[in-house]
Amino acid sequence: MITPKNLVEYSSVGLVIAASGLAGHFASQGMTMVQWAGAAAAVLGSITVAVAVRVWAPAPAEVRQRD
Repeated sequence: MITPKNLVEYSSVGLVIAASGLAGHFASQGMTMVQWAGAAAAVLGSITVAVAVRVWAPAPAEVRQRD
């Protein structure tokens, strides 16, 4: 069964893959330095979202009960 937490985690992974893929695609066609900086910011931003989702997500109920 897909839980909301799994959906958010997999969506953030999809965001990283999409941002990296688009940056790589346009990089292969040639980009200016400003475009490179924007692509790098987009990829780093999507990685930040993926890390934040995993770090700030509340712990499952089973883990909280054992502590």
